[in-house]
Amino acid sequence: MNRLTFLEFDHYRYLKIASLLMVISILVYLFDQPETGAYGGTLLGYFFGILSAIIAVAQVVYGIRKRLTPILAERRKLSGISPTQTDRRTHKTGWGKLQGVPLQGWLSAHVYFGLSLLVLATLHTGFQFGWDIHTFAYVLMVAVIIIGFYGIHAYLRFPRMMTDNMGGMDTLDTLLIKIEDLDKLASIMSLQFSDDICAIVLKSRQKTLIGGNFFRQLTAYQRDCPTASAVRKLHMLGKGLKGDQLKSFNDLYSILVHKDTLVTRARLHVRFKALLEFWQYLHAPLSIAFLTALVAHIIAIFYYW
Repeated sequence: MNRLTFLEFDHYRYLKIASLLMVISILVYLFDQPETGAYGGTLLGYFFGILSAIIAVAQVVYGIRKRLTPILAERRKLSGISPTQTDRRTHKTGWGKLQGVPLQGWLSAHVYFGLSLLVLATLHTGFQFGWDIHTFAYVLMVAVIIIGFYGIHAYLRFPRMMTDNMGGMDTLDTLLIKIEDLDKLASIMSLQFSDDICAIVLKSRQKTLIGGNFFRQLTAYQRDCPTASAVRKLHMLGKGLKGDQLKSFNDLYSILVHKDTLVTRARLHVRFKALLEFWQYLHAPLSIAFLTALVAHIIAIFYYW
């Protein structure tokens, strides 16, 4: 049985509500024919603007609360307050009631009302755009929503890919420990061969990088990877060996091949994690910038009203 995602929460409750809101808004906009033409300063334009502002502020407050909740929980933990005492105390407050709502429900509402905001804010503008703070606020809003939908895509796709890529191992640390063990074993086994082979194995151990700068994390790539290079070189060098030495060499070669596979998995894990977290580095700053532009937009309206 497939587990329902936050997008399907309560039989798509918030999708239905947001869709109804968007359909009604579009119909009202189409039937409204102001003499001045549709723009943000009409009665309907103000209505769409106020409704959009309420939804936008609620969206930002949700994001702030979502990030503060783990921090506050950690502070309560450090202060020695037991979870039972905390739950008993907070459920008496308004915030406690909010905390009683399933996380999937809040996230589902956040997504679908964010989508409705795109429609409502566009209707608020009356499709009138210019080089001003009003259009700038609208552009920032669209950017926040686009980044948000990338975040949905990331959270629905990459965790599963990370699990499949790990090949049964629990964490990246476990994978790195396994790679280190293979390095130690390969170093010991290489001592019975020539200095060239020892140098190849040593370089593979010392120079192979996992992670690194942001570009390396996103591409899961190291130019001239020492481990991949060691596998290729040992494959060529092994052709001239025979007998027992060949058997020992094949064991060494197999270890490095196994290491190369694990290194690839580790780099992919780092890549998926970077892709998963990438949107957060854009979503939060853009949300703050949008909220600031929204306040400036509202102040400008009341100033010239």
